Amino acid sequence: MQKILFITGSLNQTSQMHQIATELPEFDCWFSQLFTDNSLLNFLINNTPLLNGTVLSNNYRSKSEKYLGMHGLQIDYGAKLNQYDLVVFCSDIIVPLRMRNTKTVWVQEGMVDKYTLLSKLVKSLDLPPFLCGNTSLNGSSNVCDVYCTASAGYKQYFTEKGTDNKKMAVTGMPNYDNLKQFLNNDFPHRNYVMVATTDMRETYRFENRPAFIKNAVKLANGRQMLFKLHPNEDAVRAEKEIRKYAPAGTLIFKSGNTNHMIANCCELITQYSTVVYTGIALGKKVHSWFNLNDLKKLAPVQNGGVSARKIAQICRGYINHKGNKENFDIQRVLNKKAPQFFTEQLVANY
Repeated sequence: MQKILFITGSLNQTSQMHQIATELPEFDCWFSQLFTDNSLLNFLINNTPLLNGTVLSNNYRSKSEKYLGMHGLQIDYGAKLNQYDLVVFCSDIIVPLRMRNTKTVWVQEGMVDKYTLLSKLVKSLDLPPFLCGNTSLNGSSNVCDVYCTASAGYKQYFTEKGTDNKKMAVTGMPNYDNLKQFLNNDFPHRNYVMVATTDMRETYRFENRPAFIKNAVKLANGRQMLFKLHPNEDAVRAEKEIRKYAPAGTLIFKSGNTNHMIANCCELITQYSTVVYTGIALGKKVHSWFNLNDLKKLAPVQNGGVSARKIAQICRGYINHKGNKENFDIQRVLNKKAPQFFTEQLVANY
């Protein structure tokens, strides 16, 4: 039986890979947290806190493997147990050299960080993308064989940043391709101004959190506020700041279904967060540190929840492709009628 390895990361990335694998029951599917063969990075992961805010960390690995274990999925961390016929990546920022001899598919899992001068410098000097210290070059390395993008806007964006357009297909993005489903929920609060924070400080980026909270309070203009913290944040510090600068009675959630919270809000305030696309899809008034017009062009296609099936169809076609990589016809594979496998909707809580 042909073997496929799915590379996981955050719970959002992990649940998306699970959905795709569920659509490929005829293959032997395994899972590994994102890993590197770089000795310096492995030293930093295991001996310092410098990478604790990244999906390379043991903390993220532990959460991902707990999820995989709960669903009875096979784990092969570091791809040490098997030889694989296909590897499905959630990030092309780190793709070990030994994995590049195998067929590879990249799947977009969310928004990428803002493209900065450092991103441009790393790209122009052909340096390892991880030196940016963020996800700004995710999808732009052109090292994978096939790229599955969330929208036509993102396909154009990744093309402009250096990935071969012929490698890319617009499949939609699992967890963000059927956002209207979240309108039906039992979250008890409604009609509040919601603030979705990010883990900028935990990933060593500057943020003036008091100024952000004060601006959110100004935008709320006396209305009920609700803060949903990023799961990677220092929750104790974040809650203390919110209590200091936001009005009494402000709601704070460290966990829970973010999409349900957005569905019930009257206005959404974000920083750099993929959840802004939920607000856009549901017709909410949204605020972001990204340009809103750009976000609307990039917004994931809403295809009724079939993105995992489309991506699986590409994986199936590519693993069985006998010619060279350049001759793989992505669109022809997508246009074929796909096998119908039942997939339980698996949505991470963030």
